[in-house]
Amino acid sequence: MGWRRGLDVASRPRNFVVGMSGPGASATACDPGPRGRRQSWAELLAGRVKRQKLDAGGEQQLRESAVRLLMRHLSLDDLMLEVEGTPRQELCLSQPSGQDSPEACAPLTSSLLGSALRDQASRLGVPVAVLSSRTVAASLVQVCEVDGEPSPRVLLTAEQRGKLSHLLTIAQYLLAQSLLSRGFLCQELWKVQKSLLLEAVWHLHLQNIVSLQELLESQANMQAVVAWLFRDLRLLCEQIEASCQHADIARTMLSDFVQMFILRGFKKPLDLRGNGEPDRMPQVAAALLQKMLLFALEALAAGLQEGSPAHRAVKCWFGVLGERTLCGALPTDSPKRFFSHTLTQVLTHRPVLKVSDAIQMQREWSFARTHPLLTGLYRRLLVILSPEELVGRLQEVLETHAVNWQHVLACVSTLVVCSPEAQSLVTDWVARLLARAFESYSLDSMAAAFLVARQAALEGPPAFLSYADWFQASFGGTRHCHGGGKALAFLFQFLSGLVPVEAPRYLQVHILHPPLVPGKCRRLLTDYVTLAKTRLADLKVSIENMGLYEDLSSAKDVREPHSQALQDVEKATVVFEHTGKIPATVMEASIFRRPYYLSHFLPALLTPRVLPAVPDARVAFIESLRRADKIPPSLYSTYHQACSAAEEKHPESAAAGTKEELGSAEEPLQPLTAALRELRAMMTDPSQHDALSAQMAVISERLSSALGLHEGDGVLAAEQKVVDLLLNSFCQNLVVASSFALPDRQGPWATRFVMAVCGCTLLPAMLTRLCQLLRHQGPSLRASHVLGLAALAVHLGECRPALPEAHLGCCAPAWGLSVPEFLNSLLTCMTKESSLFCLRFCTAAISYSLCKFSQSRDILCSCLSPGLIKKFQFIVLRLFSEARDPLCQEDTAGLPWGPLCLPATDWQQAALCLWKHSTFWELLTERELHLTYRDWLQLELEIQPEVDSLSDTERWDFHQWAIYEHFLPKHCAAGGCGGDLETACTVLIEALMDFCQSSKSYNGSEDSDFVLSGYIRNRDIFSRLQEMAAALEQGPAVAQGCSPSRGHRLVRALRRRLQAQAGGWDVATSLQRQQELLVYKRILLCLPPSLLLGSPQAELPIAHSCDEFFHLVTSELRNICSHGGTLSHDITLHFFRGLLNVCSQSRDPSLTANATLTACQTECPLILTSALLWWPRLEPEIRWRWERCTRSPLPRGLQQLQEARQFARSVLSPDTLSPAPGPAWVSAVALHHEIQRAGRASISRGLQQLDCQREELLLPLFFSSLLALLSSHLTPHAVDSQKALDVCAEILGCLQEKKICWLGLFQLAETDANLGRVLLRLAPDQYIRLLPFAFYSLLPYFNEDTPIREDAFLRVAVNMYLKLVHLFVAGETSAVSIPASRSHEHQGQDDPVGLIAKARLFLLRSIPRCPKNSFSDMAKLLATSGDDDPEVHAALLCRLQATPDTDLYQEPCLF
Repeated sequence: MGWRRGLDVASRPRNFVVGMSGPGASATACDPGPRGRRQSWAELLAGRVKRQKLDAGGEQQLRESAVRLLMRHLSLDDLMLEVEGTPRQELCLSQPSGQDSPEACAPLTSSLLGSALRDQASRLGVPVAVLSSRTVAASLVQVCEVDGEPSPRVLLTAEQRGKLSHLLTIAQYLLAQSLLSRGFLCQELWKVQKSLLLEAVWHLHLQNIVSLQELLESQANMQAVVAWLFRDLRLLCEQIEASCQHADIARTMLSDFVQMFILRGFKKPLDLRGNGEPDRMPQVAAALLQKMLLFALEALAAGLQEGSPAHRAVKCWFGVLGERTLCGALPTDSPKRFFSHTLTQVLTHRPVLKVSDAIQMQREWSFARTHPLLTGLYRRLLVILSPEELVGRLQEVLETHAVNWQHVLACVSTLVVCSPEAQSLVTDWVARLLARAFESYSLDSMAAAFLVARQAALEGPPAFLSYADWFQASFGGTRHCHGGGKALAFLFQFLSGLVPVEAPRYLQVHILHPPLVPGKCRRLLTDYVTLAKTRLADLKVSIENMGLYEDLSSAKDVREPHSQALQDVEKATVVFEHTGKIPATVMEASIFRRPYYLSHFLPALLTPRVLPAVPDARVAFIESLRRADKIPPSLYSTYHQACSAAEEKHPESAAAGTKEELGSAEEPLQPLTAALRELRAMMTDPSQHDALSAQMAVISERLSSALGLHEGDGVLAAEQKVVDLLLNSFCQNLVVASSFALPDRQGPWATRFVMAVCGCTLLPAMLTRLCQLLRHQGPSLRASHVLGLAALAVHLGECRPALPEAHLGCCAPAWGLSVPEFLNSLLTCMTKESSLFCLRFCTAAISYSLCKFSQSRDILCSCLSPGLIKKFQFIVLRLFSEARDPLCQEDTAGLPWGPLCLPATDWQQAALCLWKHSTFWELLTERELHLTYRDWLQLELEIQPEVDSLSDTERWDFHQWAIYEHFLPKHCAAGGCGGDLETACTVLIEALMDFCQSSKSYNGSEDSDFVLSGYIRNRDIFSRLQEMAAALEQGPAVAQGCSPSRGHRLVRALRRRLQAQAGGWDVATSLQRQQELLVYKRILLCLPPSLLLGSPQAELPIAHSCDEFFHLVTSELRNICSHGGTLSHDITLHFFRGLLNVCSQSRDPSLTANATLTACQTECPLILTSALLWWPRLEPEIRWRWERCTRSPLPRGLQQLQEARQFARSVLSPDTLSPAPGPAWVSAVALHHEIQRAGRASISRGLQQLDCQREELLLPLFFSSLLALLSSHLTPHAVDSQKALDVCAEILGCLQEKKICWLGLFQLAETDANLGRVLLRLAPDQYIRLLPFAFYSLLPYFNEDTPIREDAFLRVAVNMYLKLVHLFVAGETSAVSIPASRSHEHQGQDDPVGLIAKARLFLLRSIPRCPKNSFSDMAKLLATSGDDDPEVHAALLCRLQATPDTDLYQEPCLF
């Protein structure tokens, strides 16, 4: 107890103060002073006890006197602080009101203190509640005042917190005993308010001694209350961010205060006191929150320095507003009202900027450039307010308030960056603004629409449409929101008003993508374009000097033409390197934009440099432009001279320049590297996951800056370093994120990362780098890189709709591939190393996608290429024999993504784990993901046996299992063969042909003679085909009652394949079809020859049906004939081998052979003509096989071939002429072959011996000579063209001399009977089309009276002339070459241009001479000829009109 002199409670001289604990406890002196140590109460009285021996009554009297003395000199406020109370763990400070009674916790001293207070109040004549309140308030001041502490403060020290704990225990006891009044205590606290610390007030509120609401409402001066709380809350925020000692207590205290202020300040307006009086607490809370927000906004506007007190306070205040615990602790909708009010205050704070200011400055208000504290506040608002609510609030504020455009547009940027669904919401909002603008002709709504759209577009394509796309979609289509002339005038008035403050990039968009206007309003558009171009000229920006690849969607400053030209050169070179062709953009610029092309592009391209020893892509690009006449010769010559001079001066500058470029690329990447490092740090902090989207926006901004700082040759080097940096960062981030959570719990950071990369111009460089890594460096990649690249491939597939197609290069097909298909094409299984890498990559990609998108099958299927899933199945079945066994139902393996992220990864175990997982097999229920028999063959054909992971024996076992145990019995709908071995053979042959075609197309440089040599990389698969074909050949005959076969099914299937291919006679299509036919022929030659004929018929000894093979020869193989109309020796021999094999199985071999060869005469005469050519080499084997088959002589069909050759030799020999066997055209062809080997004299003599022969022999002989003439021009080194022309001339002379009509040979049709139909099937289609060339090549040998004598001549000649012109226009005559040995005169005749000129002159001279019978049916020919040759057309028309009764004349019969 404290002693004092006098009764004034306010004065407290401290001699010494003692305190009592419990009964029997020793009392200790509180203040030893200068006299020594503290003494207990017992020690003070010990001396008197020894000197006085009192009886019992005296002792009691002494005690009463002591008590009176102590009560008379007691200091109550000191007593409250000096009682020790119970041990701290027994105090009830943490217990809220309404639980255990304070009496249970209060020590006996509290009861004595209560008695003392009553006693003291009685003597002073004041209520005990008043005295208690004064005493508690004075004690609080003593607790809060500690010497040596910095000021100002809001937090207690540890010692102060302990004292306050004892004081609050006593206060709770006093309240329980009704000895303390909350109202009087509030009054006393306000008297000492300046000495109180905020934490002490918080504890009073927390222990329900005096609630904050009671305290605040007891003060009438609301401004003073707000000022006091604002000061202390600001100090509290500063101390929290300064990492104070008790930061956890401070954060809890701040959170409690904010929760209470939000709950009380933004409750429903109807929540009033019970007596109907307004509650002062909501006003105080709202005013305080408003003051804190205004302080933060003013600080942001003034500019905050990192680490300053104001920066710490604002950061802490915005941080506490976004805490999830804050929002979760408030059950009402007060948080939404508060945050909606906050958003309004932010958007309307200091609305000093005009629309024109916003248009000029909004690029500086993008997400990445806005202060992080402000964007952080917006992101916290998005936690409470949904994107729909936020957009609605933005729209409402714009309509009803003057706004701060910087804050509004920064909010729009944050919205589109951090909210995936914001793009559609903002698009709809902008559309509503435009609609309102055109309805009411409101400039404010129009300006708001443009500002919002441009601001959203600043964040790049991943977040919103580019401005060019938005402007074109809004105003460039037929469904735009303006329609009438008044609306258009309003639009162009608005755009014209923007011109003085408009950025050049937007003006360029408006000019190049103008609004769609009707013709009557065209003047509005032209006036605006003129104004915009004038403004661009003032800004020294020219539309004409825009770059070829300039990105109008970019908001960056317009580059100088020279700088843009350097970038155009780099991009054009990259395109040329990938496609092997001059980019179409460059070709168009050379024609339509010649000023820019000549003044900027070519000088940038032809910058002198030291040319590399091995020509690079740029050298090849320049040479291609020069060959296309796109570079002026003088400029090219100057360039070469400058390059030579540079090489003489600085031969070593090429390597040095490259090092310098790479070194200079390092510095601009530092900000991007720092941003990527921050992203990785956020991955390790779960509390920062909400900020990942915002950080990705920062990375996107840094990425654009890093790419924009390089020009010229440094662009490619910079892009390569940026791509490597991004790929490395993505892999590291994925590993870090996977160490904390599975992919489906990692948030959208990976998707946003990929969208940021795809949103810039890096995608080509990214795909090029991925091509290098996956195709060439895959086996050497570390596990973390494999995981990262696999996940990147998955997310690239997720972004498939937003990505362009990828083109593999000049050797690839013309169509593009989607990005997932492109990445799948980079994975090969050719070697052991590539197969293992493909297994690792596929395992990682499939596992990641199954973990990431297990809830969405559509997204899962779109992320991965079906080919990648099939390759995984192929490799697992191939490498792991246990995977070939049926899966047990008990297999419940987990997805291997977690084990894959461990340092030591067992890829084999991970692959098998994925293979056995039920989710993977559920995925395979999709039909397009099945590994079919065809897919398996295509992948197996890529295997190189010499570097295969399987041995020869293992590979044979695997093939046997795959074909006969797995795919052959599997149902066709499941990708198998349904047990049909013939189907298995057919699919295998088609796979071989596909593989040969793809190898020729994609890897033409590897094996140039791939097809012609018959080389198959995996010969084992070809062996399997031969085994299956042999099994088919040895199969049973067709049973009775079954329909007879019309040819072997394999031949029929392959013929259908050829028919399904695109037609056309252009060079590319023709060469591709020839290649297909050569592959097909090579495969046929490796199969049993009897497969060319139909299945044997058991019931009838008739010829085997060869219709399918005949049709194949007539329709397809005929077009790859050599020697002008004959099959090659190998396929001819193969047919006769098959025929004799079938004959050996027939009951009557001669009948079968004769029937087959007789069918050849009408259905496939080309086989017979080919046999005549190769007969000297065919006859020995044919005789040997026939003798093994039967002892009878050769069948009649083969004897006719012998007799035809004997007749041909007799014609050219002086011996007696042998009779010509039938049919006559066979003998004519045999004679033609002999003529090709004979001299000219023999030819003339032989023709004289044919006087007795009829036209049936001379006409086919003349047709064969025409084919030989055309062959001499198409293959000049194979046939002597002069000899071929002389032979044609001799035979033509013979025909003219005998007056045999030969014109029908140039008018052949499929509908012709007998000879015409046979001859048409002997010649390739190209030869038939080139018959007009042969016709006019013989022009000098026509008799002069032929046009007059032959009525059909003029019509045939005109028809041939028109067809010759068409051939020349179509470019087909370019295939015709003129041999160098030909005389100059003859060269002029056979040259296509010269030939056309001579033919035209011949017609113009012949038309007037021809009789009227020659013009029969000429009108129909003129009607179809059009304007091919107006002069010839006019001459014919004039002659036709002068000829009466033309309909009376009929076209003569040609045969």
